[in-house]
Amino acid sequence: MSRIGKKPIEIPQGVTVEMVDNKIFVSGSKGKMELVIVHDVKVVIEGSTITVEKGNSSKKSRAMWGTTNRLIGNMIEGVSNGFSKTLELNGVGFRMEVVGNKIKMALGFSHPVEVEVPTELEAKVENNALTITGIDKQRVGQFTAEIRSLKPVEPYKGKGFRYAGEIVRRKEGKKASS
Repeated sequence: MSRIGKKPIEIPQGVTVEMVDNKIFVSGSKGKMELVIVHDVKVVIEGSTITVEKGNSSKKSRAMWGTTNRLIGNMIEGVSNGFSKTLELNGVGFRMEVVGNKIKMALGFSHPVEVEVPTELEAKVENNALTITGIDKQRVGQFTAEIRSLKPVEPYKGKGFRYAGEIVRRKEGKKASS
């Protein structure tokens, strides 16, 4: 039994949820999202709650039960509050700035690195901390991971991108023998 799939999803004030055929549409103050529901799962909207039920007892139905519940829950949270992730850039001479819809970065390479921000996301830089915000949790996380992969934090000096609050285990460098 899926513990996540059993939990009902509450619809907050200001968020509308509609189901047409096998698509669910969620709209709120931050924007609109839609999700195609697989046929092995049933979604029931009753008043201000949504429940997800297994369509049958197949393996795919059991697998998609909790997943569909969390996807709908993330859509509702995204259109009402939004999601954000913060990256910190550490290192001497490492800089970044947002110019238009591009992030320009100096990461210690022989050339500057430019990354275009997708239209549905927003980027902001304050004191070498890059904050990515948007309504889709998957897109926010994926774009943040792509930026982090440009210069991941290294374990010797701690230079590079790290998530806010991430603890990096530092390694001891070579010892000089005398």
